Amino acid sequence: MAEKPQRAPRAPATASNLDVAELSKDFENLMRSKRFNDFQQQSQNNSRTGSPAPSQSSHLSTLSPAARRLPIMPQHPQETASVKFCNLLRVLSVTPTKYENPGLLDEALTVIPLDRLYAEADDDHQIHQAQSASVGKKPQWGYQDFVIQSLLKWFKNSFFTWVNNPQCSRCFMPTIAYGMVPPTPDETARGATRVEGYKCSGCGTLERFPRYSDVWQLLQTRCGRGGEWANCFTMLCRALGSRVRWVWNSEDHVWTEVYSEHQRRWVHVDACEGMWDKPRLYTEGWGWKLSYCIAFSIDGATDVTRRYVRNASKHGAKRNRVPEDVLLWGIYEIRRLRREKLSEQELRRLRKEDEREERELRMFTTTALAAEITALFPGSSRLIRGDEQKTPLTQDEDAAQWVHPRQQSGSENTGPDGRR
Repeated sequence: MAEKPQRAPRAPATASNLDVAELSKDFENLMRSKRFNDFQQQSQNNSRTGSPAPSQSSHLSTLSPAARRLPIMPQHPQETASVKFCNLLRVLSVTPTKYENPGLLDEALTVIPLDRLYAEADDDHQIHQAQSASVGKKPQWGYQDFVIQSLLKWFKNSFFTWVNNPQCSRCFMPTIAYGMVPPTPDETARGATRVEGYKCSGCGTLERFPRYSDVWQLLQTRCGRGGEWANCFTMLCRALGSRVRWVWNSEDHVWTEVYSEHQRRWVHVDACEGMWDKPRLYTEGWGWKLSYCIAFSIDGATDVTRRYVRNASKHGAKRNRVPEDVLLWGIYEIRRLRREKLSEQELRRLRKEDEREERELRMFTTTALAAEITALFPGSSRLIRGDEQKTPLTQDEDAAQWVHPRQQSGSENTGPDGRR
């Protein structure tokens, strides 16, 4: 009998012949096979030994769904802290519904220099198309994406003003914060649940700085800090016809996500920093540790923390305010409330979009893990991750752009209570 030809030995893995995307796929397949084998082994053991002992059952029940390799199932909140957190999310979810007011959107269009923004976006879009064609690639961004980018530049540089300590209304000297003061009935009616108190360093005049949440009022004042910037900018994006999200972060920051029809994904936009599609700004740029990032839209809510925290061990804060299954219940409940009057066709479209985004968020996790595994090989260099391939900047140049605006403002971008 002829001998079976031996397979040539496989070349050792090095950084030069490793592909992160391929490694991610191999890793997913490996984990899928391992879970299936574990499940099969567990089934065989149960069939031989019967029901587990009471002590074993109680031990398994204390394990998290992730530890038991089971999908997380939504659970109704029972504890007071969980109920309180779910109620907070429900209150926050009302914010983007205010952007659907036709009168508000018409008023917003009167303050936006539409001709200027559309002309600038058209020029940038044509240049982008020509550059993409010159290298034989498809354009990365669509026309509406450039419209929002033009709006972002105008909003930050010309329309809205960052206010730390307001000037004295009498002598225009700097003021000094002395604490919080109760809001007046008029300020409360305009959405100012918090009012900061300041005293003039020259004449001693007392000044008030209401933190308005009413977007109508923000179109008039055109000033504030992080909350006011994100609130007003998100509404203006909606006025220009884009689908928007208002993203709440439990570490006291808020920003915007705009849906790119061209790329069929949600794009991070921070009006305060003038940043477009830089989701790793807060963790790898500012060095923050984030726990919860929840995006709210007219269609519901989504936990988008994985978009902003790529390495949970390094940049993730403890998620202990609510169990994960209860958080999932809270998000599903908000979606149910927002979508209960939609047609079946709209519901199918949104479900497909939810599934596509979930695949994207899972990809972030597996890609980051694959990159860390790749870095363990001798002589490996720092490989570019998925979202770093979206711009021609190198990682070091990109990181410098993230950190630069933060270093300029530093700790000045806070109020008397230490909040943005």
